[in-house]
Amino acid sequence: MNVKIRLNGDFESSEVIELYRANNWSAADKPEQLLAALHHSHNVVIARVTGRLVGLANAISDGHLVVYYPHMLVHPDYQGSGIGRKLMAELQTVYRHFHMQMLTADEQAVEFYKATGFELAGQTRPMWIYGGDEH
Repeated sequence: MNVKIRLNGDFESSEVIELYRANNWSAADKPEQLLAALHHSHNVVIARVTGRLVGLANAISDGHLVVYYPHMLVHPDYQGSGIGRKLMAELQTVYRHFHMQMLTADEQAVEFYKATGFELAGQTRPMWIYGGDEH
């Protein structure tokens, strides 16, 4: 499989919404806000296979010390094929030297993120006010 990874590559609104819907992410129900959020992210990395958008991850950051990775998703048809690792590796080309890199992982994704270098955050606990219902 020939996967093309692009930092800040172009994407169409419809293909982003399709990717989010395929993963049952509620952000797809707010397309204007989702697209604005992605366009205003510090960086977005995309994955394509034969031109099809199959993965996306974004980063929000102060640009110096802290980066947060709010979204990383791979189309269900391509999960387990290494695309997620490639997305994270591309983000690491930008942020590996930052003082703090953070994300919130669903339970089933914890081992994946550990394998990419993340660890549980000591005694901290994620907290949120969340408008979705998929977690």
